[in-house]
Order: sequence, then C-alpha cells, then structure tokens
Amino acid sequence: MKPLLWLVEDEPSIADTLIYTLESEGFQVRWFERGEPALQALQQGLPALVILDVGLPDINGFELCRRLLAQAADLPILFLTARSGELDRLIGLEIGADDYVAKPFSPREVSARVRTILRRLHKQQRLQQPTLYHFGAFTLDEEGATICYHQQPLPLTRYEFLLLKTLLQAPGRVFSRQQLMDIVWAQAEESLDRTVDTHIKTLRAKLRAMDAAEPPIHTHRGLGYSVSRQP
Repeated sequence: MKPLLWLVEDEPSIADTLIYTLESEGFQVRWFERGEPALQALQQGLPALVILDVGLPDINGFELCRRLLAQAADLPILFLTARSGELDRLIGLEIGADDYVAKPFSPREVSARVRTILRRLHKQQRLQQPTLYHFGAFTLDEEGATICYHQQPLPLTRYEFLLLKTLLQAPGRVFSRQQLMDIVWAQAEESLDRTVDTHIKTLRAKLRAMDAAEPPIHTHRGLGYSVSRQP
C-alpha cells in the first residue's frame, strides 16, 4: 500500500508540481490549501507524513505544527518555507518538525527528504518493537520482563519470572535445584534450596488459575524440574 502524504500548501503551482513528483515516485498525496481543514482531517486518520508550508493564509505554519503534534505526537512533519534564515529553521525543528526545505527547491529533493524521514522512522519502530519468543502456550517478552500464558499476562514476581524464563528457554532439560539457584538467585543472599520448590508451587498455582489443565512444569524426583518441550 502506498504511503499517504498530506501536503498543506496554498500555492497551486507548487502543490501541482509536488503532487506530480510524489505520486510518480510511489506516494499518495492529499492536498490542503489551508491549515484548519488539515487539523479537522486528523479525526479521520493519520497520514504517513505531513509536508507543511510555513506561510499559510489562515494559520501560521509553526502554530499549525504545534497543534498537529498536540493531537498526534509522533506525526512526521517536513517544513516548506520561503524563509531560509537559521532562526526559522531552528524554530521549526525545535517545535517538533523532522526536516526543513527552503524555497526554491527541487521537487525530487523534497521526495528524497520524505523517503529519508520515513526510512529513519521505520528503523526506529523496528528497534522499539519487543522481541517475542513463543514456547507452546507461553510467550516470553524478555525486554519487557513479561510472560504470557494462553495470551494472558502472568502476574509474576521477579524470581518467578526468572525461574520460568530459565525453564522455557531450555524445554525438556531437567534443571537441578542447585542449577536453578545458581542461575536465578545468583545475586541473592542466603537463599535456600527450598526456595526453588516454593516458587515452582506458586508458578503452578498461577498457571492453573488461567488454565484448568495440569501446568507443563514437571518434577523429576531427586533430579529437579523441567518444562515440556511443547507446553
């Protein structure tokens, strides 16, 4: 699906040229000759990016930028302006714009700037997305320190989370109490082997509260504990 851009520009000749170039390079473009209609259109959905002229007849472009970002804080904005002074560029960037192009400009330069902004944002979004690991009915979000069971988050304490994570990351492997103590309670002072048994018991209780089936945490008498290979 083609990325949707909004162009807020009151000069038809500039708008026509930009629309032609942007659409020929794979974008959809919605054109606004005034700022207020663009604000109202936010209620219908967000574009991928806004190209915004500073010198609009109904509202100052900087003020429009502030009001757009007040409603959609992550909305990417590229300023167009006839004013090339450093102060104006700084104002635009400081109030939240992503880039700034001074007139006269090449439409292809504007298109290239748009692609650069969208590519950078895409990379940032990918980095911010949590890495999830799936183990049968379990989903582990290691960065968020959460584990879901049958798509429901488990209310785990710190050590319950670390204990279950350790078992899940090696399904079928039997961990002795001492191995679990060394991995999970490595930084704790004066912890006892029975601590593992207590936490296994509370984990099983929390799993049963979400699913009546027998929890897939297994006791191996004299050896330790494991989780099923396909829990």
